[in-house]
Amino acid sequence: MRFTLRAAVALILLSALVTGCKHTSSATPAPATSGQKTYPIRGRVVSIDVAKGMVMLDNEAIPGYMDSMTMAYKLKDPSVAVKLHAGDRIAATLLVRQTAGGDEEMLLDQIVIPTQPRTDSQQSIKPAEAHIPTAGDVVPDFKLTNQSGQTIHLGHFKGRVLLLTFVYTRCPLPDYCIRMSRNFAEIDRALAADPALYAHTHLLSISFDPKIDTPAVLKRYGETYIGGASPQTFAHWDFAVPLAADVAAITHYFDVGLTPTEGGLFTHTMSTAIVGKDGRIRVWYATNEWTTAEVLAAIKSTAAA
Repeated sequence: MRFTLRAAVALILLSALVTGCKHTSSATPAPATSGQKTYPIRGRVVSIDVAKGMVMLDNEAIPGYMDSMTMAYKLKDPSVAVKLHAGDRIAATLLVRQTAGGDEEMLLDQIVIPTQPRTDSQQSIKPAEAHIPTAGDVVPDFKLTNQSGQTIHLGHFKGRVLLLTFVYTRCPLPDYCIRMSRNFAEIDRALAADPALYAHTHLLSISFDPKIDTPAVLKRYGETYIGGASPQTFAHWDFAVPLAADVAAITHYFDVGLTPTEGGLFTHTMSTAIVGKDGRIRVWYATNEWTTAEVLAAIKSTAAA
């Protein structure tokens, strides 16, 4: 049983289970160049680490090379990561080459997402056709319920610059929802220091877990990051959730890939957007790699437009 140290580290970072890997000596790969072997590979995307350009793939067996397994692969072109979503079935080329230390380095290349129906559970979370938010796109007037049990619409924020992101309160990963909420808290404090800008901006954290993230749960979660519990706590930052029937539409629009996992948790991708006063996308961040200084500068630029 062989897999690279790099793959093992990636598996830990992605918090997924490796089922094992078996190579045989009778492999007959497709023609290769520069000492590199290539194999056709198919499988289902389990999760994506956009920041590291890696994908966790539950792949089918490659005859004469490896059994079916689940492991992390590095993408030859890291930019492809933002186009993938948990649950996608892909076909690709697996590039295998020997490192100086004698280990195998594996890269996924020439990734294709074949057209095929989704399972019911996948379809209920994310439509098959992805929408990539683009500057100038009009944001639909999605309806949500906030931490106070009030119905709000995204259209309510027209006339202000809206910074929004997606989280769920049970997310255990420090670099995902926890990091987003901490970043938003830092941005909220920075905006509060500029009363003129504060009055023309708003923050919104949207949960995709309506079964658990009730208004009461969102209220407690929000108070943790905003600090304190007063009538003005949520004056500038709402925590809200759509109805279960609307989760697919809003996550689809903002390109949030979701896959339910054991224990009722989710594997998900990141999505943060700055919406202008006119209700149109101004900036969209597909990863968690943005800095608060970068976003604050974009908010100020959008507010001044």
